[in-house]
Amino acid sequence: MITTIVLIRAEPSRIPAVAQTLAEVEGVTEVYSVSGDWDLVAIVRVAEYEMIASVVTETFPKVEGLVRTQTLTAFRAYSKRDLQQAWDIGVE
Repeated sequence: MITTIVLIRAEPSRIPAVAQTLAEVEGVTEVYSVSGDWDLVAIVRVAEYEMIASVVTETFPKVEGLVRTQTLTAFRAYSKRDLQQAWDIGVE
């Protein structure tokens, strides 16, 4: 599974509507409202890289009120569990 994080700027009055619309897009697993330079963060999880292009460059721009995006494709995920397992290798 390929994970892509999409940072989203939306028209202020449309943020809730943009978030709801994006949450209904196939491949979008989560949408968060956030503080800072961006209004929303969408997590996209798809099986193939071509599907990222379909979701982010074909579907997202059609969402009314969406102003700008920045897309970050994840290479590797790290978690506390993963890090602990790395330190536990070979330790009995």
